[in-house]
Amino acid sequence: MTLRIGPVLQSFFVDHLRTLKGLRPSTVRSYRDTLRLFVGFIAADRRRSITRLSIEDLSFERVQSFLRHLEEERRNHVRTRNQRLAALHTFFEYVAGRLPEFIGVAERVAAIPMKRAPPPETRFLERDEVKQLLTATTGRNAERDRALLLFLYNTGARVQEAVDVRVAHLDLEGPYRVRLHGKGDKWRVCPLWPETVRRLRDLVRGATAGDPVFVSSRGRPLTRFGIYKLVRRRSQQLDLGLHDRRISPHIFRHTAAVHLLESGVEVNVIRAWLGHVSLDTTNRYAEITTPMKEAAVRACAPPETSEAALRKPVWQNDESLLAWLRSL
Repeated sequence: MTLRIGPVLQSFFVDHLRTLKGLRPSTVRSYRDTLRLFVGFIAADRRRSITRLSIEDLSFERVQSFLRHLEEERRNHVRTRNQRLAALHTFFEYVAGRLPEFIGVAERVAAIPMKRAPPPETRFLERDEVKQLLTATTGRNAERDRALLLFLYNTGARVQEAVDVRVAHLDLEGPYRVRLHGKGDKWRVCPLWPETVRRLRDLVRGATAGDPVFVSSRGRPLTRFGIYKLVRRRSQQLDLGLHDRRISPHIFRHTAAVHLLESGVEVNVIRAWLGHVSLDTTNRYAEITTPMKEAAVRACAPPETSEAALRKPVWQNDESLLAWLRSL
């Protein structure tokens, strides 16, 4: 009897992703989008309805054709192509675990490599731009919007983390902090500035522990899309020279990381602050902060006078630097 693809997909999402792996809804939706596109592509290729597709239709050749379709016809970026491929790797591995006869196909799919792609440009706001944005936020829902923008800048929270924040997650009596539910079902604690606390107190006054912190004018929780629109609208109200830059809530996360680094905060502290799994992710911010590069250039600048040239170079007096060099 031919096994239809429907029951396998249902089991993959319900039993494997949600129950066994415990992935968050946003991650499950990413898998859903990939499989929806993939199954639709196969149905069009086979000229039959999705409900009539079988496991035998999941071939290595169709995976390759689907990836070409993403890049050549849908004009997806290489990073999007790689994200879709990662989801297919997981799906085919799951199918092979259920159907041993499918292992050969799954092994060939697993061997499809990710394409190399340059990392996305990391954009951030300067301190004066942040100040201008926060002070110029006026009009309807200004207090809520200002509190949200300040919260994103203070914590470096991902947009979904801001959506999920509840009143019970805030400690506004001291020590000031918030618990954020991040990727991988992990929780982390971020300190809050007194100014952030003051605005959050006004925002959640009268709310119960289970209420969302950031809500619409109708009292409903703000969605990811709603926060994106809010940030875009507020940034467009100001002449920040940002017209050629895409402004999204994530820019506050990058801004928090860069400003913490410029303030001398140790990189491991920043990693924990932002909830990065790998230190490599945090280290990339050191590559984009111009003031720190300028300071490094000044520290290494050659002496301007002959008298200075006779002095021992400054780096030879820095024991920590010498110790690091000796350790290489």
